[in-house]
Amino acid sequence: MSANTMSSNLERETFREFFENWLVEQNQYLSELISLAKANDANPTCSNDVDMLIKRVMECYEHYYKVKSHWIDQDAMAMLKPTWISSLEDTFLWLGGWRPSMAFHLLYSKSGLQLEGRLPELIQGLSTGDLADLSYEQIMKTDTLQRATIKKEREISEEMAKYQETIADPSMVELAHVASESKRERGESSGECMTRMEEQLTVALERREDGLKEIVKMADELRLTTLKEILGILTKSQTVHFFIAAAELHLRIHEWGLQRDCGRRSKEPN
Repeated sequence: MSANTMSSNLERETFREFFENWLVEQNQYLSELISLAKANDANPTCSNDVDMLIKRVMECYEHYYKVKSHWIDQDAMAMLKPTWISSLEDTFLWLGGWRPSMAFHLLYSKSGLQLEGRLPELIQGLSTGDLADLSYEQIMKTDTLQRATIKKEREISEEMAKYQETIADPSMVELAHVASESKRERGESSGECMTRMEEQLTVALERREDGLKEIVKMADELRLTTLKEILGILTKSQTVHFFIAAAELHLRIHEWGLQRDCGRRSKEPN
């Protein structure tokens, strides 16, 4: 997608609309990935098809983070508390998205399940081509990458903690005190007082939001970098299976979460 096309789309749609369309696209890619995985098992020579699909899926993820970066610049706080996902998904968010280290748990979980299902073939010394077939070298590289990713996660979490502590820095405490004094002196109904305090609060929060934008972008950069580095360890065939597992988990949890929220709302008293 060209820069002009992307800019035009961003002007026309909200992030919620983009996200919903992106999920549809991801679901389409999931179907293609599953079909290709089955075809590749039957005919391991279709490498060109594998290359093309991996490239398209990766571009889909990259496009997601480009669009998200634009919306972080518009309103970082809203991106940290997304209204376009379910409460179930929200429970597992880390700085507005999935925790990068979760990708390793996904990889190991899928690898274990496929290992269990294809153990007879592996015992015979046959190559399965999927995540059951991780080599010792791949496992060691993954372990090293996982440790480095967790370290970066902690560093970003510490940056977020420092940012959150700024809500109680001297300037905010002084502003809260002045607002309280003004209320006592002029009364709760003083529109002039409240307007002035709101303006000062807006300025104070805007000064802090630039720092928040950088932290959220750092988290997204780590998410995308982790994904790319994991794919750099896997074979092309294994990458297809990893993409399948990632899409299945994301789409089904989103679906289950929406169903759960709908069920809870239906039980609420009128």
